[in-house]
Amino acid sequence: MSLLLTEDVSAEALARFDMLIDVRSPGEFAEDHAPGAVNLPVLSDAERAEVGAIYVQESRFRARRIGAAHVARNIARHLETVLRDKPGGFRPLIYCWRGGMRSNAMATILSQVGWPTTVLSGGYRTYRRHVTARLYDGALSLRFVLLDGHTGSGKTEMLGKLAARGLQTLDLEGLAAHRGSLFGALAGRPQPSQKLFESRLLAALDGFDPARPVVAEAESSKIGERMVPPALWSQLAHASRIELIAEPAARARYLVGAYSDIAEDRVALDAALGRLPVRVSGERLATWRGLADAGDFAGLAQAIMALHYDPAYDRSRKKHDRPLRGAVGLDPTDPADFEAAADAVAALAGA
Repeated sequence: MSLLLTEDVSAEALARFDMLIDVRSPGEFAEDHAPGAVNLPVLSDAERAEVGAIYVQESRFRARRIGAAHVARNIARHLETVLRDKPGGFRPLIYCWRGGMRSNAMATILSQVGWPTTVLSGGYRTYRRHVTARLYDGALSLRFVLLDGHTGSGKTEMLGKLAARGLQTLDLEGLAAHRGSLFGALAGRPQPSQKLFESRLLAALDGFDPARPVVAEAESSKIGERMVPPALWSQLAHASRIELIAEPAARARYLVGAYSDIAEDRVALDAALGRLPVRVSGERLATWRGLADAGDFAGLAQAIMALHYDPAYDRSRKKHDRPLRGAVGLDPTDPADFEAAADAVAALAGA
């Protein structure tokens, strides 16, 4: 059975296959992969390094012979495990780095089994060019409404409330695995690579209905160490906004719960305080550490908001001058008040 080839990596095209198989090594897969892809490597990271070293240092023939043995064993294992129960009409799409030997080795064997097998021509590089074209060179046909408000006003939680009400929402912080501030790193959960962040982002964007607005949080152009790509940022920078308004004391109490992992990790807290982009006197820093020692994290949060976060937010609001749809007041620590506020925000967003 001859192999089929495709260069179409649009969401619609990929959805026509029963499984998208990435045969690259686990390390390559972890850096980035097409949405929904399953990693069935034909060479492990160690095997790939071994074969590469032999290819460069000894001989091309020996590298190919040893590589072929590894590939054969790994494909056999996949056939006996993950692919064991696939029916005769199973339609996989296979890709490697550039659509070469690794993907063709897997595809040849799967096609001999009898499965109609397609290889992505150009491999991962074809997919990556598609992502770059969409997010760096293209324009998005989506309308965004931004959730704005001072730190601690519950914007991220509000996105979840709106999604539960049927609105389209884009959680950039969730995609970037970061809460978007100096204290925003998630314990035990490193940020994805820039490429993987963009893959996740494009998959989310492709899932939206262009006829309906998409609600997103008003972010800076960077979330932790990840950059919002130009095609999206150009729209977010000029989108209309809904402002959440909450009293500083309520916002401080809310932050204590939202950032409980930082409050419980004194090393992480001290490190974050040291990264503040404003000058903090030794006396002020000692006062803050005293608040932490006393367990007054709400007082600490309110002090940091007053010195850094609130002024930074006010400067950003003046800089971008996004049109205001309306403002909604709330106490983010009061569940009933939060629900009422979510109803008001949904109405303003055009639900």
